[in-house]
This record gives sequence, C-alpha cells and structure tokens, in this order.
Amino acid sequence: MPISKLKTAVGALALAGTMAGAAAAPAQADDIRWKMPIAFSSNLPGLGSPSQYVAEQLNAASGGSVQVRVYEPGKLVPAFDILEAVSDGKVAAGYTWIGYDQGKVPAVPLFAAVPFGLKPWAFAGWYYYGPGHEMLQEVYANKGFNVHAQLCGIIGPETAGWYSKPVKSLDDYKGMKIRFAGLGGKVLEKLGASVTMMPGGELFQALQTGTIDATEFSMPAIDQILGFNKVVKYNLFPGWHQPFTAQYMLINQEEWDATTDQQKALIETTCTAATMRGLAEGEYKNGKVLQGFREKGVNADQIPRSVLRELQQVTREVLEEEAADDEDFARVYESQRKFQETYQVWDKRAYLPADLGDEDSE
Repeated sequence: MPISKLKTAVGALALAGTMAGAAAAPAQADDIRWKMPIAFSSNLPGLGSPSQYVAEQLNAASGGSVQVRVYEPGKLVPAFDILEAVSDGKVAAGYTWIGYDQGKVPAVPLFAAVPFGLKPWAFAGWYYYGPGHEMLQEVYANKGFNVHAQLCGIIGPETAGWYSKPVKSLDDYKGMKIRFAGLGGKVLEKLGASVTMMPGGELFQALQTGTIDATEFSMPAIDQILGFNKVVKYNLFPGWHQPFTAQYMLINQEEWDATTDQQKALIETTCTAATMRGLAEGEYKNGKVLQGFREKGVNADQIPRSVLRELQQVTREVLEEEAADDEDFARVYESQRKFQETYQVWDKRAYLPADLGDEDSE
C-alpha cells in the first residue's frame, strides 16, 4: 500500500477509535445517574406521565449528563414507601403524590390536595410566587426527613368518586367502605365512612370483590383506564376533595446538595415544564371521556349543592382540628387561606361563569 494511503487509513482508524471511545466514555464525576421509583404508572395521563417526560427531557437537555431511570410502581419501591426510600438514601429520587404520607408528615396534604381548596393554577401561584416551595422544604425538615421536594406535576379536579348509587345526603356515607385519600378521607371518616387507602392498581379488584363499596382515584381520563365503570355506574362530581392534585419529585438531600447550580436549574425548569404539561394533558382529554360516559352506561351525577355546603362545613372542622394538632399544618393552612381570600377577588371577576354555556348548544 502506498505510504500516503497508509497514512490516510491509519488516520481514519484513529478517528474512528476516538469517536468510539467518546461514545463509550464513562460518566464524569459530576454526572447524574439516578433511579426514580414512581407511585403511578407512567401511562396515566397527567398523573404518571410527567415522570417519564422529566426523565426524557433531563437526558435530552443535558446531553446525557443527567439521566434519571424511571421504575414503575412496585418494581423497585412500594408506592407508599417512596418518601422513606428517598430520605434514607436507598434511592436518589422518587415521584409521588405526597398526600400519602399524611400519617408521617401531617402538613404535606396541604401541598397535595386540599378539599374546597385552590384551583390548580392558583395553587401554582401560591407555590411558586408565595411561600409554598420554601414552606414544603421546612415541613419535611421539621419532621426529620432528608429530602428536597420539587413540584413536578399537577392536574385539575378529580371526580368525587365511583359509587353503586347516587349520594343524596351526608347520611349516605355512614358505614360505606370507601377508598378515599388525603384530607378528604378524614372528612368522610368524620361522617361515619370506613375509609381505606390502597394503590390505584388494586382498586378494580377491590370494587369487584366487594372489599370496598366505592372509590375515588383521579380524573375521568385516568379512571376509565382503570375500568371502574365496569363495576359501578355512578360517577359523582365535582371533585370537592381535590380541586387540584399535585405530584412531586422527591430528591435525597445529599444528592441534591451535590448537584451543580446548572443541574439544579435544569431539574427545576424541567419539573416546571412537567407541571404545565400534566395540567394541559388532563384538560385536553377529560371532556372527550365524559362525552362517552352515556354510551357506557355511566351516570355522571352532580352532588346536590346543599350536600356540598355541608361537606364544606365538615371540611372546615377537619382542617381546624388538624391545625390545632400540628404547628406546621397551622402555618401552611393560614398562608393558603389568606391567599385564597385575595385570589377569590380576582377569580370571581375575571373568569366567565361555567354555566354561561354556548347558545348554539342550548
């Protein structure tokens, strides 16, 4: 082979070797390689889907230097054990609805879903521009948990649940075996219901076997995936117990402290985007699902206004009781209550009334 061609061939081989070495280069010292168990299946719109979005976007935006591997519910950590696993350093991060941990951190349900509370975009306002984000970090630290929490998903109202018959008065809840989460569950307990807590994947069978009489879980676009309408036919509205549902990326505090400022900014920005996209996905899909209820034999009923007023009064009692028992709860509740008072001035004047309707459809 001529020397010139030999040099060209050797140069090409050297370049190929360099490129291959770069592709197979090990992670740098400050690269992120986190495992992230999630509480909801990633195929659930707005509720689980943001977790997968976050993992994909972090990888793409960082050029592969920030990689988060999503583990479906129960594959690495049980859905209700994510907080402890992250705090103890068993996993670097987790994605969950933090209201599940109200028994360990009484104030966290106020950041997850508040009966008769703020609308999702109003909660986001309080969280991002009010004291919400800082308060949440304090709440965890005050109870000894070693986590950094980042709002990373939000959806609009849930339904008020799936039942075998309509709810016409508060007496209908007495003795009812129902799956209900968070502070709303405490309200129903006060009304005499037998409230249980179980993951979403177990609810269909529990309804089918009679382990529970009724259940709430999420919004219509999610509930239809879980098939509740195949067992019971009354889906009640509005979702008084969860006007917003917020999900969080929990990160072990040492892992968070070890990240660079650039990585922190990337995680915060990506979670903020996931929050908006989760809300948008639910708003896009729910109407179409509701339209199809009739042909599936589902009765989408409204809880009578008089019953809602009674539920609202019982909710106030529960919130005041919780505030009396926990200083953090009292502090966060008061902050949200004051913001809600001022927000309502804007809310009532600025938005078109929901019952205005469309003349063409009347």
